[in-house]
Amino acid sequence: MATATATQHRVDLDLELPLGGAAPFDLEAAVCSHGLFMMAPNRWDPATRALLRPLRLPSSSSAVPLLVRVSAHPARPSDALLVSVLGGPAAALSPLDRDCILGQVRRMLRLSEEDGRAVAEFQAMHAAAREAAFGRIFRSPTLFEDMVKCILLCNCQWTRTLSMATALCELQRDLRRSSGTEDLQLRTPPIRERKRKRSKNQKVRVKLETKFTEFGCLEDSKVATSTTNDEKLTGLPLVASETGSACDSFDPSELSLSDDPYSEDCIGDFPTPEELANLDEDFLAKRCNLGYRAKRIILLARSIVEGQLCLEKLEEMRKMSLPATKELPTIPSTYEKLNVQLSAISGFGPFTRANVLMCMGYFHTIPADTETIRHLKQFHKRASNIQSVGKELHNIYGKYAPFQFLAYWFELWGFYDKKFGKISDMEPSKYGLFTASHLKKPVPVS
Repeated sequence: MATATATQHRVDLDLELPLGGAAPFDLEAAVCSHGLFMMAPNRWDPATRALLRPLRLPSSSSAVPLLVRVSAHPARPSDALLVSVLGGPAAALSPLDRDCILGQVRRMLRLSEEDGRAVAEFQAMHAAAREAAFGRIFRSPTLFEDMVKCILLCNCQWTRTLSMATALCELQRDLRRSSGTEDLQLRTPPIRERKRKRSKNQKVRVKLETKFTEFGCLEDSKVATSTTNDEKLTGLPLVASETGSACDSFDPSELSLSDDPYSEDCIGDFPTPEELANLDEDFLAKRCNLGYRAKRIILLARSIVEGQLCLEKLEEMRKMSLPATKELPTIPSTYEKLNVQLSAISGFGPFTRANVLMCMGYFHTIPADTETIRHLKQFHKRASNIQSVGKELHNIYGKYAPFQFLAYWFELWGFYDKKFGKISDMEPSKYGLFTASHLKKPVPVS
């Protein structure tokens, strides 16, 4: 069912998205479940309990993105979502376009039948997760966006990760407005690199990186760690290292969906492979403060555009694999095939690959890093280190196989909730609080 309403500023197209599925659904729990929801161009509005972000249609990767708002259906909140397309040619969208928009929303919120079965099985073995409606981990509308954002998580503070994602969206907006990159290059200011102080904590991180390299990947314990020079030890999607950055003062509330959010020309979407493939590496690094990540992102984009990497085939491999259940232990074979293909991409070390594969729906491997060790020490009082983290994770979360990651993430996310207050109630300007220095402090006893 679709309805269109007109106002002075916009034309809205309201699409109904039935929920169904084997497990109850909660929009707030599904969106505010992972640091990816905090990254541009996503915007969770704590006042209206709605998700806003631009989405694009398959007819043209360079088309003006459509601003979409996802909220609980006012008449049937437990049965359906209301997906509102705001402004532009919303009322003129074809049935295929409407299906494409709903498909992207389904992907972000993991609303497929397979997702529902997995959530139901996990919640059947984890009563607290069932009570909290936890089990759907938020992701992007496309695998490409997930992959790039996993690159942005590496070796920097969380505030810089947020700023890099926003910068990429602003670049996409400016590329759409500009006739070429030459004008943008002239208007791109040089970035002053801040000298990094080698503090005691930083020296410890260097030692940890060396130990990860020495001891290798702990795949046998269903934990993936950073083990190559392509990928340095970092925090999980919500937490990163204390390395200084010129972007550390970034305020996510500045995310530009414009002063007038219904103005199409002001919407910056996450760039597509086609929009990034032909950019100059130095220009991209300078424009978005990406550092070495610019080369990796451009190589990834070019491999897709040139047909060397087909993301649709990777996702089809995932869809063709059997659902993740205790009775069907064949998943690692498909997982390993995908893992091998991803390992051929420059910059995709074990930790990044595990995060990408988690986004694809594999939850039996826990991406482990210094934040994992901190959590085991602080929450479980385990004297964990690089050598023992795999064994500790297996001992604690192995009983939840093949959903070890979901059990671990439910616990870690709950820790963040107690530490900083309910995450879904946070204003975007507070997202920068999620840094290691804040997390080391004890959680107040409620």
